[in-house]
Amino acid sequence: MVMLQQTRVYKILSAPDWAQAEQLGYTQTALDEGDGYVHLSTRAQVAETLSLHYPGQTDVRLLEYIAEEMSGPIRWEESRGGQLFPHLYATLQIEAAKRTWTLSLSDDGVPALPADIDA
Repeated sequence: MVMLQQTRVYKILSAPDWAQAEQLGYTQTALDEGDGYVHLSTRAQVAETLSLHYPGQTDVRLLEYIAEEMSGPIRWEESRGGQLFPHLYATLQIEAAKRTWTLSLSDDGVPALPADIDA
């Protein structure tokens, strides 16, 4: 039996970006449009990304995808602190997400990771 690798990657969307994605069927953030690719995070990076870019924001959405099943090429490129981040060079369809969460704020005002993220 062949075991296929499944690398989980995550897209974080603010409430306004989620509302737009629901209308379009795919994500389209100003940052992604400006950079020419969809910014994603690994499981190890997602908490720091939330802390740096989403403090105080309510109704933040977290979408989980399988990198090997994405609609286009993912490039692992150096970014924050020399870390390799997954960048999708294609449209990110929201219905392709394996799981989606609406995050609540933790006591420190940062959107908290869902308890079942590692399930």
